[in-house]
Amino acid sequence: MRKTTRYRFKDLLIMAACTLGPLALTAQTSPGALIPGDFADPSVIKSGKTYFATATSSEWAPHYPIYSSTNLRNWKQVGYVFDKAPGWTSGSFWAPEYYFHNNTYYLYYTARRKSDNISCIGVATSKYPDRGFKDHGVIVSFGKEAIDAFVYNDNGQLYMTFKAYGLDKRPIEILGSKLSADGLKLEGEVFSMLKDDDKIGMEGQAILKKDGFYYLFYSAGNCCGGGCSYHVSVARSANFKGPYEYYSKNPILQTLEAWKCPGHGTFVTQPDGKYVYLYHAYNQENNVFTGREGMMAELAWNNGWPALVPRRAPDNTPKNITASFKEKNIAAYWQWDFRNSTPVAGQKAGRLSLSGATREGNNTGIVLTVRPVSRHFDLITTVVNSNAALKGLAFYGDVNAAIGVGVTGDKVEYWMVKDNKRSVIAAATIKTGSPVQLKFSMLPDLTCEVFYKQAGADWKAVGSKQPVGFLPQWDRSPRGGLHFKGAANEQAAFSTFELINR
Repeated sequence: MRKTTRYRFKDLLIMAACTLGPLALTAQTSPGALIPGDFADPSVIKSGKTYFATATSSEWAPHYPIYSSTNLRNWKQVGYVFDKAPGWTSGSFWAPEYYFHNNTYYLYYTARRKSDNISCIGVATSKYPDRGFKDHGVIVSFGKEAIDAFVYNDNGQLYMTFKAYGLDKRPIEILGSKLSADGLKLEGEVFSMLKDDDKIGMEGQAILKKDGFYYLFYSAGNCCGGGCSYHVSVARSANFKGPYEYYSKNPILQTLEAWKCPGHGTFVTQPDGKYVYLYHAYNQENNVFTGREGMMAELAWNNGWPALVPRRAPDNTPKNITASFKEKNIAAYWQWDFRNSTPVAGQKAGRLSLSGATREGNNTGIVLTVRPVSRHFDLITTVVNSNAALKGLAFYGDVNAAIGVGVTGDKVEYWMVKDNKRSVIAAATIKTGSPVQLKFSMLPDLTCEVFYKQAGADWKAVGSKQPVGFLPQWDRSPRGGLHFKGAANEQAAFSTFELINR
């Protein structure tokens, strides 16, 4: 009975999208996030009966988180593509793209080249979709920018497509080139497939073939931040190289009441053979504080043109994190800003120790972060050692934008780094030699407040509420976690950590 009801509901959604267009879907039928939290530019692949997805990690390390699912509905993190940044890269790890060929898993990805800071496309390979990737370096270097790789096999001939000219004074184009049989280098001349004559943006392409036509799905508009305008459109051609005809009813996926700025996705088949599209969008309520979250839409067809129908997630309840540090290794969800710090973290006997080195000019310190999935949450930890280092919690946007609470000596310190200037908002005196519990509360009005307690006492507030609107960066959401700022011979020791969504 449940199965029948669910499929009738799905069919109604598809009929609504095909007859009335994307805006026929209201907040009542808007989906929840499939992969909550920052999961931009996702790519998905099927391996046997299991699906794997990865996404942009930007300036967070490890690079490109990998999630798995057996049903395309419930996902869990299983690792990362790179534990360490490939030697040729300096940052901006964007737009990964899975591909399977010659019994090998390929991961094409965008990163900035260390020698000149230009975004290029690199490639890594593995015999497994979730581990063991070996980097092969740059495969596409094109002018001032080459990003958003997508590979298509046209009757045995591999093609690489990518976005170019985004930083030039000319229209953006989706370009293509033949790809070698081993998938590791371009061959022949680069050709133009689509040109952004309207100057609204064009990127994140994916290609399907149906009934003799190649359908090129692409994202357009401003991708990121509060002023985004992202959406998905489509064009088709009888030839892979074009010319392509734009759909008169574009866009086919756009802002709904609950989710805005959808785009940059890839397709995969369900067990029944039907295609679904994994993409990202911003939650209207949380805005940019939870980043571009992983979403899914079903592919439908109407008079020779496609429709993308957002799918409702199975469970919209945000997941809490409770860490007891009893395992040998730190959990896979921890990430950090690899450009500005080199954390040293370990777990033993129910404690997590954190120390490490920072780059010159880093006024924030080291933050071991987790991805928030809500704009209303508490971070709670227990600091169990005493020294001059600052040890506690932080909400971190970038090395120049962070706020937190920590213990240093006989004080609890409420601090902020804004525009790379550090200030102490408030402080309170504590008893040394006794564990200190700290709480950082993020509130729905985009302000935060901090608390501490010792020896079973009630929570005590430190200072007043502070706005945190300065934290989000243009391409990624802020993250919260454990914080350390101190000398090389010092460390922080924590016995608990919780992320509680409220």
